[in-house]
Amino acid sequence: MAKNDLVSGSIWDEYSNIVTDRMNNPQHQGEIKEEEAEALNAELIVADFGAESCGDAVRLYWAVEKNTDKIVASKFKSFGCGTAIASSDIMTELCLGKTVDEAVKITNIDVEKAMRDRPDVPAVPPQKMHCSVMAYDVIKKAAGQYKGVDMESFETEFIVCECARVTLDTLKEVIKINKLSTLEQVTDYTKAGAFCKSCIKEGGHEIKDIYLMDILDDTLKEMEQDKLKEAADTTESGANDFAKMTIVQRIKAVDAVIESDIRPMLIMDGGDMEVVDIKENMPHYDLYIRYLGACSTCSTGSTGTLYAIESVLKQKVDENMRVLPI
Repeated sequence: MAKNDLVSGSIWDEYSNIVTDRMNNPQHQGEIKEEEAEALNAELIVADFGAESCGDAVRLYWAVEKNTDKIVASKFKSFGCGTAIASSDIMTELCLGKTVDEAVKITNIDVEKAMRDRPDVPAVPPQKMHCSVMAYDVIKKAAGQYKGVDMESFETEFIVCECARVTLDTLKEVIKINKLSTLEQVTDYTKAGAFCKSCIKEGGHEIKDIYLMDILDDTLKEMEQDKLKEAADTTESGANDFAKMTIVQRIKAVDAVIESDIRPMLIMDGGDMEVVDIKENMPHYDLYIRYLGACSTCSTGSTGTLYAIESVLKQKVDENMRVLPI
């Protein structure tokens, strides 16, 4: 069934058009026979990999040119869901024309991104993200067979979740790309921690060097630091612009920063705020605000919260901003 024939708002809306097309019309499905590889002066490699987490499996066929190590033909067979077929098809396509050393650098993130219709929109719903991990692993299996080494020898990244074979770099990138904020979201998107659960936090049946809760916390801090740096760079490049604005423009500039960077922080704690007035009191611009909700009775409203609001406005609007609650 075509995606356009499905009811709008269903789970199918979470799949890209590329994924649904490759589910129904894979371009590289099939097998390569020994005689076909020989005709290409190539060595035939057949690698199998199965995902214990979902029962899906994929078989990858490579014809590797003997004098160049280049993959001159590539096919696959998939034993699993439609997403596994689509991701295996894209994975197979990404291998074509590459040397074995180049192909082994293809990651599950590369596979998932190649299935997107738009660069900023994930290609599949979170519970299907693990299918691209399986496609990534079978490449290493094939490369290991060709070179006569174990597939783990190609593992240059730190594996956090052994069950789903999810790396530290993959986790951090998925958190940032999709703006994840909870462990449940991380598990949904990557399948990390979905099975034995040892990698979620300390206390499981297997001791880990690092846990998902630590990775999420550290990555969220990195994202916040990136936002602050971007804000600082923006403020520096637009220095003195605030001084040239009309009062209406100044209020709009302040409101925009409050809406994007301050209000969400306050709402999380049941509070809010509103701008009452902006007055020049050189060298300062005094911003008069009124706390709303929980903020109006919170003892930190005049200390920690006020400092945080003022810091953001100084970084994003003007370094001479001063915030005064009334």
